[in-house]
Amino acid sequence: MKLIILDDYQKVSEWTAKYIRKTINNFKPGPDRYFTLGLPTDDYQKVSEWTAKYIRKTINNFKPGPDRYFTLGLPTGSTPLGTYQKLIQYYKEGTISFKYVKTFNMDEYVGLPRDHPESYHSFMYHSFFKHIDIDPSNTHILDGNASDLKAECDRFERLIKESGGIELFVGGIGPDGHIAFNEPGSSLASRTRVKTLADDTILANARFFGNDLSKVPTEALTVGVGTVMDSKEVIILITGQHKAFALYKAIEEGVNHMWTVSAFQLHPSTLFICDEDATHELRVKTVKYFKGLMRVHNKLVED
Repeated sequence: MKLIILDDYQKVSEWTAKYIRKTINNFKPGPDRYFTLGLPTDDYQKVSEWTAKYIRKTINNFKPGPDRYFTLGLPTGSTPLGTYQKLIQYYKEGTISFKYVKTFNMDEYVGLPRDHPESYHSFMYHSFFKHIDIDPSNTHILDGNASDLKAECDRFERLIKESGGIELFVGGIGPDGHIAFNEPGSSLASRTRVKTLADDTILANARFFGNDLSKVPTEALTVGVGTVMDSKEVIILITGQHKAFALYKAIEEGVNHMWTVSAFQLHPSTLFICDEDATHELRVKTVKYFKGLMRVHNKLVED
């Protein structure tokens, strides 16, 4: 057995990817010689499926139509990808339609061209929107290249209000507990605004930019904590052991602006959906308590 100790999550990810690449290349796979790779997808897959089922049931129960749109807040990043894939599957199976759904995304980088492969416009189009029946005019993402960034943020807030507010906002968090780009120290009453990214966030996002820190944007437009808190319902996805301490801060300690996700303790209808790895910093009795409620919670996604 070997124990490899690296400085941070980014280095662990890079080292692992390089090792897999070298192993596969050394194996020299071909038409008659396949390389078999096992991936730890079970818990993450369950999180994605449960979340997608909840979104599907919530939209269908709302019964959206031409005079009654369902307004959905959406995140980007690696965590929601499985949920998007499940929703695409449900759309193709005919169990959900997005024809009368309006979406508002949490954030966008400042200064990154809209067609850049790592812009959130590109991410949402390729990961979700192009695969479903949503009208492009009903998808709303902040413009990080607007000439007046404050005016763009004000416009976004106004659009949300004119749409009747967000029915369900889905979000993820960073290892430091930030939601959207509301970095540690952000006001818990904040609205959509320009935000300078913390070093930890820039480092975490470097993997999307060839691990070149100089290419990672240092500013973003983001909905505020208060913006998300105004939603009727909130789902927060937390997966992986590297986010375990953030989950602990979110539900076992008090509300703290240094861990902005903790604000959702005060929301009347928030679901934290996590995998087993993300619970590693929680007290055993906390985990047992919530696991004991799963029989009830699973009824939330039953058709």
